Parts: sequence; structure tokens; C-alpha cells
Amino acid sequence: MSTQQSSDDRAIVNDEYPVGALALITGGGGGLGAACAELLRHRGVRVCTVDLNPGADYQCDISDEQQVADLRQRVVEDGKSVDILINSAGLQGPESALADTEYRHWQQTMRVNVDGVFLMCKYFAPGMIAAGWGRIINLASIAGKEGNAFQSAYSASKAAVIGLTKSLGKELAQDGVLVNAIAPTIISTPLNQHMDPRTQDRLMERIPMGRPGHPDEAAELVAWLASNRCSFSTGAVYDLSGGRATY
Repeated sequence: MSTQQSSDDRAIVNDEYPVGALALITGGGGGLGAACAELLRHRGVRVCTVDLNPGADYQCDISDEQQVADLRQRVVEDGKSVDILINSAGLQGPESALADTEYRHWQQTMRVNVDGVFLMCKYFAPGMIAAGWGRIINLASIAGKEGNAFQSAYSASKAAVIGLTKSLGKELAQDGVLVNAIAPTIISTPLNQHMDPRTQDRLMERIPMGRPGHPDEAAELVAWLASNRCSFSTGAVYDLSGGRATY
């Protein structure tokens, strides 16, 4: 066991996670968020899920600043300190030509996918900075790098998440807090079950492996990014695309 100590004197367990580390996962009630929660729990990390669904540890609309502020207060009152923040909650958004996209649907996609990530980082990063150790993992999308036809809102929102990740990663690079993102292609989750079959077929054709990713494959990457073994990577975007990514 390593004898390395973090700034708050917590030993590192097997060079992976601080003793008693707590991960807060938005969208943790299903899909990628649930897969990440299950794997991290298996590896000894305490996990709290945040979702609109009643089954989550904390119910919160992450696009509402007051609710996020209240969430942070509730976490503090529960005697918890967040070491790992995984921003997994998101919307697929409208599947339509840009000219046919309703502004309210555009706004809703941006509020959840971009504002939600911003607000969670704004309210929970300071605690990590104070502790001198933290990990933030944002779930972006390959669509944020390449753009998907007829998914302008989703693509633009995920591009914003990538930009936010790169900016915040640089900002916190000397504070012991690493900020990274993953950019998956289609993953077999409930989020994609309601996708227009034409859109799904079009996107599947662009994956050289010829299959969607699995939630547990994404969770493995997230778990590494959330660990102490990831020590010299911040502001980066990790593709999970079955070969689709070209840069």
C-alpha cells in the first residue's frame, strides 16, 4: 500500500482512490451514470447518485442553479465531501434540421447538457480545491467533435462541454484537481432507445467496429480517470468510438 498522503492526510488505497472517497454522479439513475456508480462501488468508492428520478440518492434539476446550490448544502449537511464528480446527466435533444428545430428544445438541451455541467463544477470544484485532490469527469460525445447531422443542439452542447473541460482543466491544473472528458459514440443505453432509427443507422455506419459501445466499457474509462492512477492528464478528451474518431 502506498504511503502517499493527500493534502487532507488521507492515504491513497492501492494507488487508486483516497480512503473514504466519495463520487457524486449526475444521471446516476440509469445508463452510463448507473454503470459508473456500480463499478466505482465495486472498487470501494462511496457513491451518491443525482437524478430527477425518485430512486436517486439526491433529486435535483441540475439546470437550476438554486437546486444545485441546495444540493451542495444538503451534501454538506449530510457530512459528506465530494472527491469525484461525474457529470453524466444529459439530453439527446431534438432530431431535426436546424431550421425546423424549435428554440425551446434547443434551450432545454443547452440547459441540461451545458448549464448543468457548469453549475455542478461551479458548486463542487471549490471543495476539491480546498482538499487538494479531486477528479471531474464530464461526459461529452463524439458528436461534439465531429457534429451529427440533424442533431445540431446535441452536437453544439457537447462541443461546449469539451471546451469547458479544456478550460477548467487548465484552470485547476496546479490545484490537485484533474478535469477530463470522454467522447463516446453510440452507447447501448436508454438515452438512445428513442433515437430515430434513421439517425441510429446513419451513425452506426460510421463506426468501424460495427457495433455500439457498452456502458461497462465507458465505466472502465471513467473509473481510471477518477482514480489516482490518472495523474498527468487534465483538460483532455478521451474517445470511445469503436474507431470512428479521426482526431
